[in-house]
Amino acid sequence: MMAVMQTLYYPEPLAYTGAELRSHWIRERFGLCGDAVVAFCGPCAVPTAQLVDLEDRAAGANIRAAQMLHFLAEHFDTDLERMVLRQRLFICLVREALSVRPGVPQLQRRGDDLYAGERKLSVSIATTSPVSTLMHVGLNVDPATARVPAVGLAEWGVDPYELARELLAAYSAELVGVAAARCKVRGVP
Repeated sequence: MMAVMQTLYYPEPLAYTGAELRSHWIRERFGLCGDAVVAFCGPCAVPTAQLVDLEDRAAGANIRAAQMLHFLAEHFDTDLERMVLRQRLFICLVREALSVRPGVPQLQRRGDDLYAGERKLSVSIATTSPVSTLMHVGLNVDPATARVPAVGLAEWGVDPYELARELLAAYSAELVGVAAARCKVRGVP
């Protein structure tokens, strides 16, 4: 039996400050033990001291938005390269999900972020802890207070709850599919 990625959408507003990007936060906050991804909406205010991206931290940057749809994932392995690939897979799933919605312009993926023209839709980061790898993806809903030109889901009439449910299911399905693909092939000498 393949392990299923646990998913949860938390319907209450919840702020993201960067402190949530740590091992076992999902278990402590939501009671999910093992590989899991949760989604929630709320403001984003990550001060420079909490940034995981060393380039942004050295530049004295911070991350802000009045309202974001946040995804936080934890996988209990310590392969950072694998987590970066999962992060980019997730960003591709976001782009795919939004591409079929009326009113959403064509989005470009630049590394691990999405843009509508020169306006940024997402923030994302992958990192590791002693026991797990972690990912945060934030999609602007209302980008007010962002420090860069930004766009939000509200501008396009995208329901964050509906999008979150779709992305949680898509990410879980991709991971189940990857596990099945690994198990169905024979090794070659």
